[in-house]
Amino acid sequence: MTGQTTHTAAADGPVILGISAHFHDSAAALLVGGELVAASHEERYTRRKQDPELPRKAVHDCLRQAGLKITDVDCVAYYEDPAKKLHRQLWAGLPAFPDNGPMARYRLDADRPRREIRDLLGWNGPIEIVDHHLSHAASAYYFSGFEDSAVLTVDAVGEWATTTWGVGRGAELELREQVGFPHSLGLLYSAVTGYLGFEVNEGEYKVMGLAPYGEPRFKEQIEHLIHLDEDGTFRLALEYFDFADPEGMLGERFKELLGVPPRVPESEIEAVHYDLARSIQLVTEETLLRMADKAHRMSGSRNLCMAGGVALNVVAVRRIVEEGPFEHVFVQPAAGDAGGSLGCAAVAHQRLTGERPSHGRQRSALLGSGTGSDEIAGLLGAYAGHSFLDFRGDETGLLDAVSSRLADGKVIGWYHGREEFGPRALGGRSILADPRGDDTRDRINASVKMREAFRPFAPAVLAEHAQEHFKLDHESPFMLETCEVASPLHLPAITHVDNSARVQTVTEEQNGRFYRLIKAFADRTDCPLLLNTSFNLRGEPIVHTPVDALLCFLRSDIDCLVLDDFVLDRSALPQSWVTWFKGTRPPRHNQVSDNVYTLL
Repeated sequence: MTGQTTHTAAADGPVILGISAHFHDSAAALLVGGELVAASHEERYTRRKQDPELPRKAVHDCLRQAGLKITDVDCVAYYEDPAKKLHRQLWAGLPAFPDNGPMARYRLDADRPRREIRDLLGWNGPIEIVDHHLSHAASAYYFSGFEDSAVLTVDAVGEWATTTWGVGRGAELELREQVGFPHSLGLLYSAVTGYLGFEVNEGEYKVMGLAPYGEPRFKEQIEHLIHLDEDGTFRLALEYFDFADPEGMLGERFKELLGVPPRVPESEIEAVHYDLARSIQLVTEETLLRMADKAHRMSGSRNLCMAGGVALNVVAVRRIVEEGPFEHVFVQPAAGDAGGSLGCAAVAHQRLTGERPSHGRQRSALLGSGTGSDEIAGLLGAYAGHSFLDFRGDETGLLDAVSSRLADGKVIGWYHGREEFGPRALGGRSILADPRGDDTRDRINASVKMREAFRPFAPAVLAEHAQEHFKLDHESPFMLETCEVASPLHLPAITHVDNSARVQTVTEEQNGRFYRLIKAFADRTDCPLLLNTSFNLRGEPIVHTPVDALLCFLRSDIDCLVLDDFVLDRSALPQSWVTWFKGTRPPRHNQVSDNVYTLL
C-alpha cells in the first residue's frame, strides 16, 4: 500500500511512538515534534475485531506513512502500567482464560509489554509507562486546543481507576481524584449490556440505540445498583455483581430485583428490553452530568475534555453539552482504549520536552493509511477485468457518476484517502446512501450491514448547512454527540425514533473529496447531507485495504463500490462472483463469553 508521506526525518523534534495493547482494540500512534502524524488500529490489518495483540502492523504502517524507521524513534510509550494492572487482577481473583493453561499465565505477565516491544518491534531504547487514565486524559486535553480545561475520563477499568477528574493548564495535566475498581460506571453499563443479550465491549452502542424505544420503568431498580453522591462520586452495590462469572456480571439477585430474566442472545427483542435499555441509559446520563458538575467545581474552567469508552455515549455527551456547566466540550474521537496510544505518546512528549505536544485542536481523524490509484488499478485489472469505470484525472466526472447513483437510491461503498482512527466512519471508509428514502435504513441494516433493524444511521452534512437541518450551533466533525433533527426535508433514514441524529459536519478543508461528493449530491437533489455508516459488515472491523472493500462489497447488497478514482457497479460483476461470495462470513475470534467484561 502507498500512503501519504508526512515526514522524512526526525529533525522536527522528538519522535514518540505510542502503543495500546493486551486488552482490546490495540493501536499505535506516532507523534513527530508534538504533531500527530499517524494512528491506526491493529484490527484493520489482521481483520480480527478488537485485536488485543501488540500492534506490530499498525506500528509499521504509522512509521511508513511518516517515512521513518523504528531506529528514528526517540521513545516508545505504553498506555498503562502493567504491574499496577496485574496487582488489580490478582486482588480481584479473576479466573484463568478458557484454556486454563499457558495462555492464562501468559496474560498475567507484567513484563509482557516491555518484552514484546523489544522482541517484536526490535526496539532497544527507552520505554515510557503511562497510567491508563492519564493516557485517556492526555488524548483529550492535549488535542483539544484548550489552554486550560477540566478533564473527565470514564471507562470500565484501567489499572485501578474507573473514573478520574483532572485539570489541564498549559503543558501541565494533573489527575486529582478518582473512583477505583470495582466501582465502575462503565462496568455497570456493560453488565446490563450483557444482561440484554448483547456482546459486552461491543454491544453498548446497541443498548444506546435501543433506549429511545423504551420507557425508564426500571430506573429505580437500576438506581439500586449505583449509589451516586452529591459531589459526583459513586459506588456500586457490589452484592448484585459478580465480575468473575463467565455467564454474566449480574446474577440471581439482580434477576430477582428486576423480575425479568436475562435475554438470550439473538432472541426477539421485546418491550421489556427496550425499557431496561432506556433505564440504564438514563441513569448513565444523570451520573455523567453529576460527574461533569464535579469537574467544573474542581477546575473552575469553562472547558471540558472527555475520554474513556463511556465518553462515546453520544446521547450523554449531548446532555452534558446542553445541560452541563461548560461553554465548550471536546471529546477525543478515539475515546476508547485505542486512543490511549496517542495519549501516552503525548504524555511522553511532555515529559521529555516540558512542553505540550500540540497547541491546536485535532481537526481530523483521518490518520491511517491510504492506497494509491495505480495500485488500485492493478488490483481491479486482475480481479475485475474491464468491468469498472476509471476516473483518474476526472474528479468532476467521478462525483457526477456517484452522486447520480446516490440520487437513484443506490447504496455506495466509499473508499478514499486515509482511513479513520476511532470507531466512526468519517468519509474515508464509509457506506453512503440518500437519507430521504423511506426503506433505506431497513434495507441497509438487513442486507448491507446485516445487523438489527433498530440500529440508527448517522448523517454527514455540509457544515455550512448544518443549522438548517439540525439543532446544532457548533461544529461536530467526529459524530460524538446527538442533536434534534429540525430539517424541512423528510429524512427517515438518518432520523432515530426520538427525532435525534448523530451528526458529522463536513468541511472541504478537512474532508476534501468527501465534502465535494456531498456538494455534488446537494447540487443534484437540494439535499446537502448523506447517510454515512462504517464500511464493514456486522462483527467485522472497518475495511482497510481495497481487497477488504471489494470482499465486503461482494458479500453484501451494496450496489456500487468506489475505490478512490474507480467505480465498480454490482450490475457489471460476473454473476458467479455474486453467487459465490454472497453470505460468506469470516470466522469469529472470541475466546470468552460475550456477556462478561474480560478484565484480564
